[in-house]
Amino acid sequence: MLTVLQTSPTALQVVWFLLVAVLWIGYFFLEGFDYGVAMLIPVLGRDDEKARRVIINTIGPIWDGNEVWLITAGGATFAAFPGWYATLFSALYLPLFLVLVGLILRGVAFEYRAKRDDLRWKRAFDFAASFGSLLPALVLGIGFANFVRGVRTGPDLLMAQSFWSLFNPFALLGGLLFVSLFLTHGAVFLALKTRGEIHDKARLFGMRSAAVTLVLMVAFVVAQNVAHPLNNAAWLDAPALTWVTGVLAVVGVAAAWWLTRVERDGWAFAATGLGVLMLTAGILLTMYGSLGFVPVDPAHPLDMVTASSSPMTLKLMTIFAVIFLPIVLAYEAWSYWVFRKRLTTASIPEGAH
Repeated sequence: MLTVLQTSPTALQVVWFLLVAVLWIGYFFLEGFDYGVAMLIPVLGRDDEKARRVIINTIGPIWDGNEVWLITAGGATFAAFPGWYATLFSALYLPLFLVLVGLILRGVAFEYRAKRDDLRWKRAFDFAASFGSLLPALVLGIGFANFVRGVRTGPDLLMAQSFWSLFNPFALLGGLLFVSLFLTHGAVFLALKTRGEIHDKARLFGMRSAAVTLVLMVAFVVAQNVAHPLNNAAWLDAPALTWVTGVLAVVGVAAAWWLTRVERDGWAFAATGLGVLMLTAGILLTMYGSLGFVPVDPAHPLDMVTASSSPMTLKLMTIFAVIFLPIVLAYEAWSYWVFRKRLTTASIPEGAH
């Protein structure tokens, strides 16, 4: 039930928060599995150059398209809630810089790996792709877990707590959960997209990582709802919702373990996707209204109302979103359909980079 804090959000403010939330959910669902795949390059393709090439090829046509969701989420936040964007990029400059470093490493690694036919050259860029995927997953997990707790802001709308306070036990649990969940998501995706030895290795790894992820997910959901209940109760007085999303996230990961065990690769991928979706939805529910911030001075809050653009800006943005969003989604669906076939090492020619 929505209640009034200082002023109630307008319909367009609610719509744009939901759109930003959908963009983050889409980003973690799509980029989550290619983060996982990239982290698995040195694990599943340890001594086999063809296996590494197959692993990279499973995400080669789509990884850069998946990153568009992050760019769009950032752009939508800047346009719809400039106050939110400004605080994020000033108060949390260093963590966001680390995310950017990881994304740059990934992009350079994928683009330059094949420029030289040298094993050491390729291994170096494989490591860069893996580390460049691990870093954003870990930092974003820590960051969103802190938004569940509530990041304290002062009257100047800057962070009113030390940088090191962001590395609290709950936030570190969130970082480990994101990394483990994306590894599982990526392993299941690899099992879905490959055949032969790589498929078998990915399926085995997916079963093991799903078991670890399940333990971390249960711990996070319990801590989220017991130790850190909704900090936005004045905006969304429905604490049971985060229990619902949390339980569904746990069910998704548990189902992924079982479905991977019985070799139902497509359903297992859907199950890990459910885990990602429900985990992210539960986090964003706690951010509704308050945007994940807790003001030191209640007279200077940073929320959906105070951080919002003008009504005219939101109206124009809504018109453009209605026109262009279906086009973008159609293109994304088409690209996945075109590159839907499974891969094997037999599809990699001798001497291929």
